[in-house]
Amino acid sequence: MPLIRIVVSESAFDMVKETARLLTESDGVGGVGSFLGVVRGGNGLVALTLEHYPGMCEGVLTALAQEAVARFSLAGCTVIHRVGRLMVGEPIVLVLTAAAHRAAALDGTRFLIDRLKTGAPFWKMEEFADGRRVWVESRAEDEAAAAGW
Repeated sequence: MPLIRIVVSESAFDMVKETARLLTESDGVGGVGSFLGVVRGGNGLVALTLEHYPGMCEGVLTALAQEAVARFSLAGCTVIHRVGRLMVGEPIVLVLTAAAHRAAALDGTRFLIDRLKTGAPFWKMEEFADGRRVWVESRAEDEAAAAGW
C-alpha cells in the first residue's frame, strides 16, 4: 500500500526529513519528484495569509493524492500545505512523490501541484507594505494547467 501523507498546518516543515520519511516508508523507489513553493514577493508584498476549510481541505488533498498514486503508479507521496500568516520567502507548500522511475515521480509531482493549486479549498490574502490587504483571485494560467490533466 503506497504511503500517502497529507498535512495542513501553521507549522514549518523540514523538506529533508519529509523526503527521508517518504523513502523509508515506500518500496521500490527509483526516483523522487519534489516541489517546494515559497511565498513570492514583489510589488510591496510583505506577507500572505492562507485560510482553509478544515477537514474538507485535507479530504480534497487526500483524494488528489490517491488519484496521483493510481494514475502514475506512485510508491508514495507527501503533500504539506501551510496556513496562517507567512512572510515573503517562507516555504508554503511541499509536494513529494516517489516512484520506481523518474518520469512517474516528476509527472505525479506536477499533477499534484497543478491540481491542488485550483482544487483545494484555500483562500489567500496578500498583505502589502502600504497596509493594503487583497484577496487573491484565481488565475487563468493556473486553471489551464489543472485542466490539462
